[in-house]
Amino acid sequence: MACPCLSIGLSTLLIVVGAAPPLPAQDPAPTKITIEILEGDGAVNNIKQRTAREPIVRVTDENHKPVAGAVVLFTSPSSGPGGLFNGAQTLSVTTNAQGQALGTGFRPNTIKGRYQIQVHATLGQLVADQIIHQANTAPFLGLPTKAWVAIGVAAAGATAGSVAATRGGGGGSSSPTVITPGSPTVTGPR
Repeated sequence: MACPCLSIGLSTLLIVVGAAPPLPAQDPAPTKITIEILEGDGAVNNIKQRTAREPIVRVTDENHKPVAGAVVLFTSPSSGPGGLFNGAQTLSVTTNAQGQALGTGFRPNTIKGRYQIQVHATLGQLVADQIIHQANTAPFLGLPTKAWVAIGVAAAGATAGSVAATRGGGGGSSSPTVITPGSPTVTGPR
């Protein structure tokens, strides 16, 4: 025969403790994913300094909520303008809690021009693709600032000398100093 005190004790315990709290509802698994480009699209990379804007993307579900744990594959072109991710043409990254994946270690190659970085995300059977557009350029180097200052000073001196020669009593037989646009050339009297 069962002890009546056991059933009374269990009944009292249920009344005091009460029913278990409901478990928080889990978000349903996504049925669709998309890739949103956060940074890097339209970037112009300096091939002389080997600096680039690293691409950052966010993977979201059909309700625009971030998707953590998606695998994102960044792929740069195999030839022509482009670059490498830590020395490789492709980089695989798993999205963080904010659904973000960062294409770390991207460095442009030395070929000028426009190119596309392919972005491919997977989460189970779900797939999404996106394209990041970038360009590699070499900035105009031209003459250093000191050289332009020297050219400006020489041109100003030549102009001052020309004005002094034409106004101030030089012989009428000397020809004026000529300054032409383009590559700076300073000539003296002949």
